[in-house]
Amino acid sequence: MNPARPAPRADWRFLLSSPAHFVALGCGSGLSPIAPGTAGSLFGWLAYLGLQPLLPAWAWPWLLLFGFAAGVAICGRTAQALGMHDPSPVVWDEVLAMWLLLWLAQQGWHALRGPHAGLPWILQLAAFALFRLFDAVKRGPVGWVDRKVPGGLGIMLDDLVAALLAAAVLAPLSGFLGHA
Repeated sequence: MNPARPAPRADWRFLLSSPAHFVALGCGSGLSPIAPGTAGSLFGWLAYLGLQPLLPAWAWPWLLLFGFAAGVAICGRTAQALGMHDPSPVVWDEVLAMWLLLWLAQQGWHALRGPHAGLPWILQLAAFALFRLFDAVKRGPVGWVDRKVPGGLGIMLDDLVAALLAAAVLAPLSGFLGHA
């Protein structure tokens, strides 16, 4: 990046200037003027609901692995283009973290209720709320990763850790509801 030239602004022109920027900005959800991380998480939730009936169970781990690996490059490149460490409009990390969290919750629910049981909306809402809490507060391991791991890997990894912490809190609640 040329120091004499200011970094571009995250707007619709920037979003559409590159497929990497389009993905990193969550298909536009990261351009929300209010709480772009929450908007990206909501987009991730809706995208999961749309993809879930289309993808066979065996495809999800591969999609998540590919999405994470691609996200490291895509988010790193977009953050660098914006001249920031972890710009708030970059929300692919939230999208993928929501996919991981909802997929893990769905697997746990299937273990309790059978392979055709749909994940109740109240558990989906709890997953969303827990993820947003861990991602926004950035305490413990989430904050450590956010501060210590640079580039695209850091952008992706702190949200992955937040999703795993949310899953750990959600698991007992799922068990309680699964046996009720």
